Amino acid sequence: MSGVGKSTVLAELARRGHAVVDTDDGGWIEQAPEPLWREDRVTALLDGHTAGHLFLAGTVANQGRFYPRLDAVVLLSAPVEVLLERVASRTTNHFGKTADERRRIVADTEQVEPLLRAGATVEVDTRRPLAEVVDAVLRAATAGS
Repeated sequence: MSGVGKSTVLAELARRGHAVVDTDDGGWIEQAPEPLWREDRVTALLDGHTAGHLFLAGTVANQGRFYPRLDAVVLLSAPVEVLLERVASRTTNHFGKTADERRRIVADTEQVEPLLRAGATVEVDTRRPLAEVVDAVLRAATAGS
């Protein structure tokens, strides 16, 4: 979900020496008919990763196809009010600044987040301090491997 802290968590995981990929950037997603991971690229990424943990982030309709290949599926979550507050004040991403985008965040939280929760192996509330959130993500990755 937008504003949940995904980019912040990925940055901290990378700072701690882990491999990370934010699929929102770098051509990982094709847009037709809806946002989907480019399966050839994600497959090659997973096939080529052999050491340590790889943290892959994003929300697309076909992500579930890759769940069997993942050690854990972590849902980062926070109440919608927190998400809206975060997107209003962030300076690193302009999504969420318009009324239409804010309505989309609310709708996605109501409609998409329950689907993500159903497929997740663990949920981490990102209102906790960043170090605790990242430690929980790392525990989930370690428990699943």
